Amino acid sequence: MGTGPLREWPQDIRPRERILTHGPQALSHQELLAILLGTGRGPGESALDLAVEILRWAEERYGSGLFSLARVSGDELCKIPGVGPAKASRLVAAMELGRRVLAGRQPGLPVQSPADVAAWLQPQLGHLAQEQVVVIWLDARHRILGHETVSVGSLQEALVYPREIFRGALIRHAAAVIVAHNHPSGDPTPSREDWTVTQRMVEAGQVVGVEVLDHIIVAADSFVSLRQQGWVRGEGAEKKRR
Repeated sequence: MGTGPLREWPQDIRPRERILTHGPQALSHQELLAILLGTGRGPGESALDLAVEILRWAEERYGSGLFSLARVSGDELCKIPGVGPAKASRLVAAMELGRRVLAGRQPGLPVQSPADVAAWLQPQLGHLAQEQVVVIWLDARHRILGHETVSVGSLQEALVYPREIFRGALIRHAAAVIVAHNHPSGDPTPSREDWTVTQRMVEAGQVVGVEVLDHIIVAADSFVSLRQQGWVRGEGAEKKRR
C-alpha cells in the first residue's frame, strides 16, 4: 500500500481507480471510507490513513464493525482532527443512503421467516442508541402493506399501547402485524417487559381480529423471534393445543 496523498500512489493501487476496475467488493472498509473522505489531514497523510483513524475512533466508542461508524453523529465526526463539516456530511449521507437502500423492502413482498424481517430492520434499528418500536402491516398472505415507528424509548420508559400497534393496521385493513424493536445493548435477549408487552399485544389482536404474527428483537448483528421461542401464542396455536 502506498504512503502520502492518494493522488501520488500508483494508479493500480489507488482506491478510486480500483473500485472502477475491480468493483467495490474488492475494497476494504478503510478504502471505501477513504474514497468518501477524498483527502487526509495534511501533507504526508493519505485519506486512507484518516479512514483507519476514524474507524478506530468509532470502534473504541461504539463497538467493533461498521455499525460503530453508523452510530457516530455528524457533530462527533467533526471533532476528529482532519474531519471538518464537508467530510462529516459526506460520511453521514453515505451511511444514511445505505440504510435507506437496505430498508427499501417493497410493499407486496411476502414475509417468509423472522430472518427476513431481521435482515430488513437491522440496518434501520441495529445501530441506534435508543429503542424504537416498529409495526409492520401484512395482508392475509403475509405480504407487506407498509410499516411505521410507533414508539421511541425503551419499553419501560415509553409504554407501547395496543391502540398504537393496531391503529395503522385497522386503517389499512391488515390481517396481521409483526412488531419489532431494537436492543441498543447489542444483546437481543427478551426482557420481562418484552414478554409482558407481547402478551398484551397478542390478546388485543385477538379482540380486534388482527393477528400478531411475531415480535422480533434486533441488535446490530443478531436477533430473537419471540414466536420461535414459543412466546407468541396466537389463536391458531391455541386451537392446536385443544
